[in-house]
Amino acid sequence: MLKSTQKRIIEQLIRKISSVHQELINREEWINQQLDKLHPNHQYSAKNFLRYLTLRDFDLRDIQAELTNLGLSSLSHAERQVLANIENILYLLYAQVGEPFQGKYSFGMHPVNYGQSAKKLQENTQRLFGEHLNRVGVMVTLPSQATDPAYVEMLLQKGMEVARVNCSHDDVDVWRDMVHQVRTVSQAIQKPCTVYIDLSGPKIRTAECFPAQALRSKKNIIVHEGDDLLLARDPDSSGDRHHPLITCTLPSIIKDTQVGHHIWFDDGKIGGIIEEKHDEFLKIKITQAAPEGDKLKKEKGINLPDTQLNLPALTEDDLHNLDFVCEQADILGYSFVRTPDDIAQLQEELIKRGRQDIGMVLKIENREAFVNLPSLILKAMENANIGIMTARGDLAVELGAERLSEVQEEIMWFCEAAMIPSIWATQVLEGLAKKGIASRAEITDAAMSVRSECVMLNKGPYIHKALQTLNDILFRMEQHQYKKQAAMGRLNVAKAFWSAQQQFPKN
Repeated sequence: MLKSTQKRIIEQLIRKISSVHQELINREEWINQQLDKLHPNHQYSAKNFLRYLTLRDFDLRDIQAELTNLGLSSLSHAERQVLANIENILYLLYAQVGEPFQGKYSFGMHPVNYGQSAKKLQENTQRLFGEHLNRVGVMVTLPSQATDPAYVEMLLQKGMEVARVNCSHDDVDVWRDMVHQVRTVSQAIQKPCTVYIDLSGPKIRTAECFPAQALRSKKNIIVHEGDDLLLARDPDSSGDRHHPLITCTLPSIIKDTQVGHHIWFDDGKIGGIIEEKHDEFLKIKITQAAPEGDKLKKEKGINLPDTQLNLPALTEDDLHNLDFVCEQADILGYSFVRTPDDIAQLQEELIKRGRQDIGMVLKIENREAFVNLPSLILKAMENANIGIMTARGDLAVELGAERLSEVQEEIMWFCEAAMIPSIWATQVLEGLAKKGIASRAEITDAAMSVRSECVMLNKGPYIHKALQTLNDILFRMEQHQYKKQAAMGRLNVAKAFWSAQQQFPKN
């Protein structure tokens, strides 16, 4: 028999959870209307995903703590079975106070439930990566020497299950040879391997770098904190010989910037603020560099996290390379996607080439893509076969390194709720792959990657060591962890999604 204070606590908790439940029910009709737009492969998943966005439109931390205090099922594992989780909790709470609860489904009989959702996630993962992937998969970025069959065989023997070709480097002849070797060797040694090819997208990089007073020498430059740096359309456009100057691969970005915007170079190693904007060049004050200075050279990435860039998601090079990708790839990586319109453009191009079936992975590598992630996922669900890559290098620069852990967690939650595979990418065991020695932080990062469906290693002279170590870590961690547990604070991304749907008032 419950004491009156215990009963009162449970009744208060019922009221709190019931308000969440009622909002789920209120949005159910609208959610069902969205499903016809999507591919049948994702209609089951999309219903749960939209319910999850509703759930995360609430701050659930107090409810989570109270449920845990009562020893009842919490909300921290609700990603793949939102309505079932909420209603099952209400069934149990009502039983505590001796009253019946009338849910949408009988207790334990929800069609979108823990077991069926796990099967759907596995089904979507194997559809994307291949049936040979029955655990966390390992992807490897192929270097130029992957045209050597012996090198490819080494990668396959060490555990490569997905081979990544990056169209930002080399050319079509090299890419074709890489794919040929992967297909031929994997078949010969009976180790299946999926071919993933990244479109390069509108990646902004440094082009030429000119020291002050020597603009024609085309040497690397060294910048220090407090230095001025010019970014110009061409070497002669500024008329300034007193400051170091760089050009970039997409000079049209100059018109999109504003004074006061931040600019980052070389994966965030060098930072600056735009102090002056002119038609043909920018004057940048360097605000972050190593005490001894940092070298800036060609082909280093440029990020403008404050700037709304008017760049096409599909460049002319991408459209040209798309013919090769559609001919050769199992999976296409869509770089620098930002909006649902970007996805619509790619979908049209795939229809033209008769490759609507190709796996489509959205690479989340800028602020706009993260903010738009729910809408990007729903638009991508019009295709049969999709996944999400968290490109942590650019994302850390765009959002700030201190936010990366938070953001990559949110991306994985959304992927799990949508029952689509996520890829943990960028700088995984990078020290080990490049120098032969892994830091303790890298080992911990690799261990946490077990919560994704696939982990990406970048190329390096010690890639064989990185492959062996990663596979060992994943094997051990899979015995101890599946996905995660969360505190359930309100997610601003979910809030923004529902705020954009005008028929639903703000909570």
